[in-house]
Amino acid sequence: MSNKQVTMPKETKLFINGEFQNSTLGKTYEITNPTTEEVICQVPLASSEDVDRAVQAAEKAFKGAWKDAGYRGRHDLLIKLAQVWERDIDSLNQLECFNNGSCVTFMRATIEGLANEIKYHAGWADKLDGRQIPLDGNYHAYSQREPIGVCGLIVAWNFPLWCIIVKLAPALAMGNTVVLKPADATPLTALKLAELFVEVGFPPGVFNVVTGDGPTTGQALSVHPRIRKIAFTGSVKIGREILRASADSNLKQVQLELGGKSPIVIFPDVDIKEAASIAGNACLGNSGQSCDAASRTFVHEKIYDEFVSEMAAFAKNLVVGNPLDEKTQIGPLINKSQFERVNHYIEVGKKEGARVAYDGNEREKPKVGYFTSPVIFADVTDEMTIAKEEIFGPVMSIIKYSDVDEVIERCNNTEYGLAAGVVSNNINNIMKITKNVEAGTIWGNTYASIFPQCEFGGFKQSGFGREGGVNALHEWTQLKSVIISLK
Repeated sequence: MSNKQVTMPKETKLFINGEFQNSTLGKTYEITNPTTEEVICQVPLASSEDVDRAVQAAEKAFKGAWKDAGYRGRHDLLIKLAQVWERDIDSLNQLECFNNGSCVTFMRATIEGLANEIKYHAGWADKLDGRQIPLDGNYHAYSQREPIGVCGLIVAWNFPLWCIIVKLAPALAMGNTVVLKPADATPLTALKLAELFVEVGFPPGVFNVVTGDGPTTGQALSVHPRIRKIAFTGSVKIGREILRASADSNLKQVQLELGGKSPIVIFPDVDIKEAASIAGNACLGNSGQSCDAASRTFVHEKIYDEFVSEMAAFAKNLVVGNPLDEKTQIGPLINKSQFERVNHYIEVGKKEGARVAYDGNEREKPKVGYFTSPVIFADVTDEMTIAKEEIFGPVMSIIKYSDVDEVIERCNNTEYGLAAGVVSNNINNIMKITKNVEAGTIWGNTYASIFPQCEFGGFKQSGFGREGGVNALHEWTQLKSVIISLK
């Protein structure tokens, strides 16, 4: 498969009020293919004025056409969106991987699953209700859920379409309108999605896309006084900045899905080859560029050496190369700065005394592109930098433990709490980990299995708010209580 098969968006402009438009600044910036380091195209840098125009369009749609569409209208349009999405899965997948370097074999399942994400939330459009509230005296009271209004989405580059849809689908199903700022490096599938909105027939202004960077476009979105909510996926640093911007502007609601340093615990009763496969995919999938990547692998001392050997063999067999090739399992990192950051952590791990069980960078790899091959570190201690800080690359730290209570405490010894995993053939081991480890999602004998019915989100500095499930719908509504005195 070659890059020539990728279907680019027809327009690489801002999408405001149902139309593709240029930025008022007249400035553009380059979008680069991380596989070839070549410029793909230019996209507009949206100004605060552009953001304001998008908010005005969203506000008009919220009070008018989108409100008039009603529950059934919202449901029907979202179902149509899911249908054209299913038609275009291959082209969306290729474009996503072309832009951010994810492997088509890895990303396809995610893109396919997002059609179900849209359908699931569409089904809730006319089903989320309030309740009657019993009161003493001559009163009648009830509650109802209402949309928040114009909402801003600021999303990450590692899973662009996933980050968009898990926010956008429930937001629209509940009656909100949206202004989206995709990651500056990966706007192409967001613009392709805008084309689908036009094709399906969504009213103008319901969905708007403003491309640009954080300091200009993201900041304008965060401080805008008529945006009532910001949902963000990204780093803890930027999450804090968005919270401050909300406090300093209009106290808009904020939902954050941030970083992680997720643990996976391997018990001694496992099939070691199977456990290494689960742990390997949990850490190295998407080249380690996942917020929930299980980069701390805790392995019981009884099987530690054998597991390390098996893990090294697993990593050695991974194919590094062009992400649009169906055989590739490890694609490039997103850009040069991330490439340099990840390789810095690899050097730090070596200097601090971690044992290199496998370093794929010692083998031949593509000479062009931001490629870093998997690195497996053994004999890692909890105090090492690579065991504490989020690397966001294909780097695994294998850590020895001897006791279940001890490993639970060590799993929790972090300011993050996004996800965790456990591999065991004993349900008691699994239940003890899932009950006591502090994380928003914990997987047993699997990892990163995402379903629209299940909530996803973090504890501690991994953020707050949930995506997926019924609680995601609550995130996109506000609750009104009505109390009537009966005469």
